[in-house]
Amino acid sequence: MHGFGWEWHRDHHEPHNNVLEKNDLYGLVGAAMSISMFALGSPLVLGDAAWAPATWIGLGILAYGIIYTLVHDGLVHQRYFRWVPKRGYAKRLVQAHKLHHATIGKEGGVSFGFILAADPVRLKAELRRQKEAGIAIVRESAGA
Repeated sequence: MHGFGWEWHRDHHEPHNNVLEKNDLYGLVGAAMSISMFALGSPLVLGDAAWAPATWIGLGILAYGIIYTLVHDGLVHQRYFRWVPKRGYAKRLVQAHKLHHATIGKEGGVSFGFILAADPVRLKAELRRQKEAGIAIVRESAGA
């Protein structure tokens, strides 16, 4: 998303009041891929030409999409529900992702770990290092 997919992902990192983002196209493409894999793996659709591993690939894409929707869009960005964790792993996950969004543009920044959240103290130190080296432009509100 921060490489060749930046055109779709960019608005996810920029302030806006829109209900939908271009970034949401990733979900539509993922859903189409998952459905296609289920169809390729289904004997009901393709008969003897069905490719059984496609069903498992479709399940993997579906699982990733569910986790992305609930954890990233729901918990971290609060698009679907309002709950701000006060402690524990969920708080660490939210903090790490906010540090991921602390830079302006796609240059520099830190990888938050998606569901395996990195230590926010280490991420802050990395952002500080990038800012001092001129690698990344860090938002003032980020505290890095």
